[in-house]
Amino acid sequence: MSDTTERPASPSFAALRGQLHDAAAEFAGGRDALEEILLGMVDDVDRAAAEPLEIFPVCHHSPASALAMASRLREKQPKVVYLELCEDMGPLLTELRNCRLPVAVQAFASEIDGFPPDWAPLSVVAPITEASAEYQAIAYALDTPGVELVLVDRSSDHVFQWDTRRPADDGTPAAETGAEPEAALHGEAVGVEIGDLRPRFAELEEHLLRHGKVRHWSEWWHQYVEVPLGDSDHDTYRQVMFLIGSLFRRLAPGGGDRVRVDEDRERYMWTRMREHLAATGTDPADCLYVCGAFHAASRVTEFGIGGTGDFTVSPRTATTWQYGLIPSSHAAIEAQFGLASGSVSIAATEWAKNLKRTRVRPYRLEGQAGARKTAARKTAAKPPAPAPTPVPAEDRLTGFLRQPPVLHGLDEAELLGWSVDIVRAARRSGYQASTADAIAVFETSILLAGMRDRAKPTPYDFQDAAVTCIEKDTVPGRRDVRRLVEIMMGGDRIGQVGYEALPPLARDVHDRLVPLELNLQQRGVRRALLDMASRPELRACSDVLWMLRRLLPPGAARTVMGERRLGERSIQESWDLSLGTHQRALIELGYEGVSLEQVLEQRLRRTAYGPRATTAEVLAAVEDATLHLGGRRLADELGGRALEVLVGERTVDGAPEVLRRVRGLLAYYRTSEPVLPPWIESFVRAGYAHYCTLLPTAFRDEDATVGQVAAMLGFLFSMESLALSLGCDRTQLELAVAQSHPGDPAKTALLWAAEVQLGTLSRGELRGRCDELLGNPLVVPSYPRYLSGFVHALEPVPGLADVVVEAVSNAFGRLPDPVLLPWLPTLITTLRSNAADLAPLLIREAGRIFPARLAALDTWIPPWRAHPVAPAPPGATTARGAALLPRHPGTCDALADLLGVTDGWGPAGAPPEDPAGAALLFAHPAACDAVADLLGCDGSWAAGATTAGAPSLTARHPATAHAVAALLAAP
Repeated sequence: MSDTTERPASPSFAALRGQLHDAAAEFAGGRDALEEILLGMVDDVDRAAAEPLEIFPVCHHSPASALAMASRLREKQPKVVYLELCEDMGPLLTELRNCRLPVAVQAFASEIDGFPPDWAPLSVVAPITEASAEYQAIAYALDTPGVELVLVDRSSDHVFQWDTRRPADDGTPAAETGAEPEAALHGEAVGVEIGDLRPRFAELEEHLLRHGKVRHWSEWWHQYVEVPLGDSDHDTYRQVMFLIGSLFRRLAPGGGDRVRVDEDRERYMWTRMREHLAATGTDPADCLYVCGAFHAASRVTEFGIGGTGDFTVSPRTATTWQYGLIPSSHAAIEAQFGLASGSVSIAATEWAKNLKRTRVRPYRLEGQAGARKTAARKTAAKPPAPAPTPVPAEDRLTGFLRQPPVLHGLDEAELLGWSVDIVRAARRSGYQASTADAIAVFETSILLAGMRDRAKPTPYDFQDAAVTCIEKDTVPGRRDVRRLVEIMMGGDRIGQVGYEALPPLARDVHDRLVPLELNLQQRGVRRALLDMASRPELRACSDVLWMLRRLLPPGAARTVMGERRLGERSIQESWDLSLGTHQRALIELGYEGVSLEQVLEQRLRRTAYGPRATTAEVLAAVEDATLHLGGRRLADELGGRALEVLVGERTVDGAPEVLRRVRGLLAYYRTSEPVLPPWIESFVRAGYAHYCTLLPTAFRDEDATVGQVAAMLGFLFSMESLALSLGCDRTQLELAVAQSHPGDPAKTALLWAAEVQLGTLSRGELRGRCDELLGNPLVVPSYPRYLSGFVHALEPVPGLADVVVEAVSNAFGRLPDPVLLPWLPTLITTLRSNAADLAPLLIREAGRIFPARLAALDTWIPPWRAHPVAPAPPGATTARGAALLPRHPGTCDALADLLGVTDGWGPAGAPPEDPAGAALLFAHPAACDAVADLLGCDGSWAAGATTAGAPSLTARHPATAHAVAALLAAP
């Protein structure tokens, strides 16, 4: 620790020094470290109390500190208030009047310069509650004419400059997993607080908790500091807080980064105050310095207006900081600074009780949202009084330390009301609580207070009693009894940033969503129904909601009905909106730009041009730009970037996603644009050559999965026609397949499917290879992996679905049960894990091949086992139609009866005597004439031709006959 210039000891604390000296001699047996600590604490109190610039020590979110601050401000009416808060947050404080407390002042930087890149984004928050001394000082300074508020603590940039550790690992307690969402309102921001007052010596805190008969530090502070200081005068309050700060400071572990940062902060603040005093010429007697009690007991050389240090403030980095207000909550403050659950809510309740008991009028910003309406009254600060003659501070510590604890009488009405309210709340939450439980909670609270040497039960005693008497083995609802007590004591109050205090982007979002006629600033879920067919003006709202869904966290804008895909827009949509709940995310979005379109474009560019961008991610950015921003400018630019990334990739990890997105973009551009964009033609051409080059390596690479290789083949086969039209050579693909020699069974099956698609392997040869696999006992255990490859082959070669069904069916039909039954789980898990997306295609093909009814299964013969029909000898003619009709005469008989034809069947094999078909043509010549004109045939009917002349007609018009035959699918 650095020591200040020694000052002569004040006679005011001589008696206390003597008593502490005697105590140290009695307990330690002489002068040692104990006496040095005890006397040093008195020296710290004496030095801080004698400083001409009045120091007001506080503890963060302390009702006693807030009450003492309000009283002192009304009594002294200082002209300048120096506040321990980041100096760059000052301009935001005037916007607090547009907010409902608690809120947090935030400094945010997404693009950093001068810090490690993995630290981004940087965020610093300073939460402010009404029951805090800093809010009282801010409200007084902003609403009192002639008063200046000066923030003197380090800037947000220096918070990270002086912290050598990663912000996420600085030991700050974070919200526990599974906690309520309100505890995460601050996100991963680094918290700065005014008056961090907690023992840094673990053994000291453990000793205080054990002998104080409490469970956590917040309860000890409430019992032994808040309650005794609630009715104390100003001097007593200051000296006690100086003493506590000195004790914790002297017992803190020496050295380390934390001590260095604390001392640098103190040097920084005193340097800023001396600079301001010198620049303005303000009398120190008209100033008030509000800081944490830990810093009030500082011993750096820069301490005081007469400090001798020459501390130099380092310049800020080139990082651009954005500032705003974000909603906070009691749970978020507790999680940020490691306080006990419910302690801030209990502090707010104590603050309200103290105001009612002491009748102190607190300061509130004029127009403060959520505050009670009071008559607006601005009073100027008192005129400066003549500088008083410095007098030594009167010793108030001796009397405070000697006085017995104040025994507050039991407030039975208050405790009884608590007991009835908690039983009522428990019954609403599903607990089987009764009047007997209320009596038990009342009596148990008194019993616990007596066991802990308290005359009056505290809220913590009541909480323990309620849990003991009401809590059962299970929690029937969402909240347990401990949480119900916290809600009853004031609840987890959640702040809200008013419309006027929002950044321009957030205000623009609310303005554009006005046609929905919903109050989107309130917390909770709001259902929005959009019928664009009857109200076309809602299309603009739909565009905003889809962009919010893309930019904000899940749950902020959730679609219930409707979708937006390439080429598709819904005419009706339903949304669940909770913009009030996710107000912090919307505000932080405003730090990135002034409109949603600008922020979305920046994010898409950041994704596409990032150092680790993949082709699939860039194509996703192209799709998002097309969906949400419209136009071709950004999409074409990002498409060109996708081509650059594709050429530079040496792996095939993103091949499935690339294939899916390219197919979607091609289908969209083919249906909505007259010609394809140049970038996608270049992408297909480059992708064809790129994947042909990587194909042999991917077949051999063990890290490349069969799904990735199948996606490569799918790209090559599905884009082949377009690639060939753009100048690619199919020989490159044939050579790539010929050079592929996989060792994995799944990839081997995939290679066979590719060879079938290219024509180098026939389907009969493929079936033969499958039969050989089933006939080899050494290969049977790996047969499911071959099947996995065949199933993945349905992506590039969907025509092989029947062969895959045949391969699976043969396995079930030919393998014996001792081999088949252990193999079935492997088959099922393989298909489920590796081919879940392609299984429906396989199932549809199986449904087409297999009989639909169980009864037909016994007589069913698989198509691949059916005997082939012997070919007809050369020169023989086969009348397929004539053979088919006598085989099934029922159809012809029914049709003859319908038409009234009485002619019977002729002898089998006999040629027809009357070519009725030719007679039909002569009876209706217009049909043949129309077909002849359509085909451009030149000719006419033979004069006097009869039905016997029909063959000459066919010979004279062969084009007509061929066309009719083709239409009828005749050979």
